[in-house]
Amino acid sequence: MGSQNYGIDPTVLRQYAEEIKSVVDLGVEVAVVIGGGNIYRGENAQKMGIDRVQGDNMGMLATLINAMALQSAIENQGLPTRLMSGVRIEQVCEPFIRRRAVRHLEKGRVVIFGGGTGNPYFTTDSAASLRAIEVGASVVLKGTRVDGIYTADPEKDPKATKFDTLSFADVFEKGLNVMDMTAFTLCKENKLPIIVFDMNKTHNLHSLVLGEKIGTIVTV
Repeated sequence: MGSQNYGIDPTVLRQYAEEIKSVVDLGVEVAVVIGGGNIYRGENAQKMGIDRVQGDNMGMLATLINAMALQSAIENQGLPTRLMSGVRIEQVCEPFIRRRAVRHLEKGRVVIFGGGTGNPYFTTDSAASLRAIEVGASVVLKGTRVDGIYTADPEKDPKATKFDTLSFADVFEKGLNVMDMTAFTLCKENKLPIIVFDMNKTHNLHSLVLGEKIGTIVTV
């Protein structure tokens, strides 16, 4: 949502698409999982008198709205894409089928995974970890508003210090907030590294993929 309080900022959307194109141009296969918090957050459902399951389903649909917007932005960069969803909406996207997703990636298409896992009680982080494992990804790149993992929230604590590298064990021991526990455990058990970085800084994604030390890496 950029500097807005709600919705989709076209400037940010275009920046993300350009960042993704710069990586695809290097020959990297890219799959994207996008959240929907700029439109609706499922965890707010009960405060509004909405059943948790219903709220989570609403949140998954919000991710699809963002995914469709990102798909258009990436295609405006001249890249082929496929949108696959854990929630079946055949009129606008393909259902998630692992072998088909892998084939799309092999053909050089940017694959966008919307609709979360298709199940309530699972976060976008869990969807990202699950899809990454299913398609055999090399790494999960978690783009956020901060440039890595800190001892505390750097937006609230000016004394917070940044970690360059961490092990999965370190994260557990220090009680650091990287992902929700389900998503984090999936990565740990499958030895899938996680890199947390600032997605809003221009060229960060490109530099990271080229091997520069950007953000914080979590490994076994």
